[in-house]
Amino acid sequence: MNIGIVGLGLIGGSLALDLRALGHQIWGVSRQERTCQLAIERGVVDHASVNLKLLAKADVVFICTPIAAIAPTVQQLIPYLSRETILTDVGSVKQAVVEEVAPLWSNFVGGHPMSGTADSGIEAAQSNLFAGNPYVLTPVETTPSTAVKIVEEIVRSLTAQVYLCCPEEHDRAVAWISHLPVMVSANLIDACMSETEPAVLKLAQQLSSSGFRDTSRVGGGNPELGVMMARYNREALLRSLTTYRHNLDQLIKVVESQDWQVLDNKLQQTQLHRPEFFC
Repeated sequence: MNIGIVGLGLIGGSLALDLRALGHQIWGVSRQERTCQLAIERGVVDHASVNLKLLAKADVVFICTPIAAIAPTVQQLIPYLSRETILTDVGSVKQAVVEEVAPLWSNFVGGHPMSGTADSGIEAAQSNLFAGNPYVLTPVETTPSTAVKIVEEIVRSLTAQVYLCCPEEHDRAVAWISHLPVMVSANLIDACMSETEPAVLKLAQQLSSSGFRDTSRVGGGNPELGVMMARYNREALLRSLTTYRHNLDQLIKVVESQDWQVLDNKLQQTQLHRPEFFC
């Protein structure tokens, strides 16, 4: 199968590596000529160009651009595509994307691979990035079943765990387990930097280890991704942030009142519920 990939960063490059290893012909497009050269040199793609016209022969195209660029990219692609070409994306927000793109291209299947690292760019691309991880597809009533089936087969070939749901449900779910953690993690770093005593701040930085590293990781990631999450999933993110603020206010009251039994009960419950998110 001829598979096109627009955007040869971590996700696009990793998709290209795995799909090429499975025998597909990979046609990659990037805004930067250097990225195209690196993708070919590293064996990530078979062909690469800064021109979308390269994808005229593609059967399926993965759009791996930032969220704001997905719909404009589709519009630019349309003149070069056959009506049978299937488009899919990898954006972390689905309702806004599907609402914009579906009217432009009927053979569009919204997608979101729940995989990644703190690194970015073609240099960060790696094999088996998606193996064993969730990969969500969000077809709507107008999405052709044949298009969904083909994208699902490709995703399953990556040994990812495929989930199908509507765009709105996807956005509400990821607001809790992806977008809220980014904001909370970033705020944790910001709060720590508010320490007014330089010696204490320096000591905190020297003493930080695995606990702080784990809880601050997503907050120290690509700022553009965080802004896109908030901009395109604003309603669901605000809902989760408001609930989190309420829970945090309750926690403050518990500590202020020195009600250690209530605190113990809360921590017992969170210890109990955490495994339910990693089943």
